[in-house]
Amino acid sequence: MSKQRTTQPITTGTSVIGLVYDGGVMIAADTLLSYGSMAKSFNTPRLYNIEDRILLGASGEYSDLQEIVAKVKALALQETTNSMESIYVDRKLPAKSLWNYLRAVMYQKRSKMNPYWNDVVVAGWDDQADKPFLGTVDKLGTTLQENLVATGFGGYLAMPLLREKWRNDLSEGEARALLEDAMKVLFYRDCRASARIQLAKCTSDGCIVSEPYELDHSNGWNAPSMIRAAGDLDGDGGW
Repeated sequence: MSKQRTTQPITTGTSVIGLVYDGGVMIAADTLLSYGSMAKSFNTPRLYNIEDRILLGASGEYSDLQEIVAKVKALALQETTNSMESIYVDRKLPAKSLWNYLRAVMYQKRSKMNPYWNDVVVAGWDDQADKPFLGTVDKLGTTLQENLVATGFGGYLAMPLLREKWRNDLSEGEARALLEDAMKVLFYRDCRASARIQLAKCTSDGCIVSEPYELDHSNGWNAPSMIRAAGDLDGDGGW
């Protein structure tokens, strides 16, 4: 019996963005799922805390993300319980190891012409190097480890702002403000983005995912770029 593979995503989430700051790593995503161009679900989290040591988020097909998260949780449990060391040591799956595992999984799936339609962000604390880790894996199995990452439209709309404002000595508060500004830009410019977002951070003390909350965007539509006449034609063809 022949099988038909998914040829394009159906129910999707948009951008996930992240950055490294002084003492940790922070990522952000909105909670909107879209069915094509229709807003389907306004309160669906896409950021996950794995074993209190790793943060995972993804854009793209939500059902594929659910399967990825199930695989990751099973791997983390196996790493914790199946080792002889686990009797004596609190053994946890490192973020970089998970990142490499997902690289292999995504590459295998695309090689079988049955890809997971996701771009995944992995963040955590590297205990061996004693520093934060941040990386991405796309649906082809291509990896990137950087201080700034963005998936989906965020790579075009949020990344320029992040690159302009980021410093390696950002405080946690500055990191949060920068990510919120970037998420506002995405809300205004990406028709499949929402002002309801989640933030998640990971430090040497562990990882936390916030409850969803609304960005303050009450004055955004009064920005000059929103009300200026198109082509400066004194109102002809303007908004």
